Amino acid sequence: MASSVHELSRADYTREQMDGAIGTALGLDTQLIVDQTYFVVECGEAATPGQMIGCGGWSARRTLCCGDNAPGRDDTLLDPMCDAAKIRAIYVHPLYARRGLGTAILHFVESEAIRAGFRRLEMGATVTGAPLYEREGYREVERLQIPLHNRACLPVIRMVKLITDSPPHRAGSVTV
Repeated sequence: MASSVHELSRADYTREQMDGAIGTALGLDTQLIVDQTYFVVECGEAATPGQMIGCGGWSARRTLCCGDNAPGRDDTLLDPMCDAAKIRAIYVHPLYARRGLGTAILHFVESEAIRAGFRRLEMGATVTGAPLYEREGYREVERLQIPLHNRACLPVIRMVKLITDSPPHRAGSVTV
């Protein structure tokens, strides 16, 4: 996650914002692991078998974004009939960026949330990730400033997507 943030977000965030956000605003929410809604992609190349090259998940809990150490968390369960599932913490290793891996992870976690009965999806997107999510049907609804422990603030974009009656994305393969 840290290398993804530092390498892929430097055009959108200052060093102070990135350093202050890693591990809090841009970090893992272990509740997703407990809920079994967080997934990793491992490298299949012979040189680096098993290396994690991407990750992402979704949540049926109220917290929009941020990791374990962020303030304001709310682990209340959502109702799929009226609430939006939260798309969470999609990261791609910089060496594997711009190859469709982030999109594949997004499609997979969307499909899992839809399978759980959700008809709306929501996320707290980084400025860096927002163009991808917009191409995939998400729309900006609000800009947030997440306060960081080092007194910086991290701009985050709350985005939503309504699920139509068309079939969800099928999980496919991505060659990296």
